[in-house]
Formats: sequence, structure tokens, C-alpha cells
Amino acid sequence: MADTTTPRHESEPNMKPPHDFAGAAALSICEALLLALNDHKILPEAEIVGVLKDAASAHEAAAKLEESEAHAAVAALINAILDGGNSVRRPASDQPA
Repeated sequence: MADTTTPRHESEPNMKPPHDFAGAAALSICEALLLALNDHKILPEAEIVGVLKDAASAHEAAAKLEESEAHAAVAALINAILDGGNSVRRPASDQPA
């Protein structure tokens, strides 16, 4: 089995490739859980958006503190999810402000 943490180029950091299957599965599971919490009126959409914003902020702070490209990439992904809306349920234009 290939070592997925080995950089493909010397300038590339030792990070897993973006097609990390475990990460994609975790993201899908978390998205489904957040949608279910909203569907069952356990958490309103504004709270779910707040959770995502808090997660992005935590990774942005860690990226600055640790000079970590991994944290910066995670923050960028979460922000892209926030900016893009839920691909399964609604377009970005329907997002709460």
C-alpha cells in the first residue's frame, strides 16, 4: 500500500491527498447528522451555521498559531461549505444571513 503522507513534490507539505476516503466519509456523516438535527427541529439552521463558523474560526486560529497548512485547508473547506450552501437540500442563495 502506498504511503499517502509522502509529498509528491519537494515543495508540497506532508499531507494526505484531498481524496482521503476517511475524511470524505466523515464529512458526509457529519453533514447528514447536521441535516437530521435540523429536520427534527433539534437545532435551528442558524445554530448549525454557527457551529460551522466556529469550527472554521478554530482552524483559522490554529493555522496562524501553528503555521499549519492543514488547518488552513480545513478552514477553507468549511468556509466553502458555508459559502456554497448544502448541495443536497438548498442552493447557496437560500442561506440565512
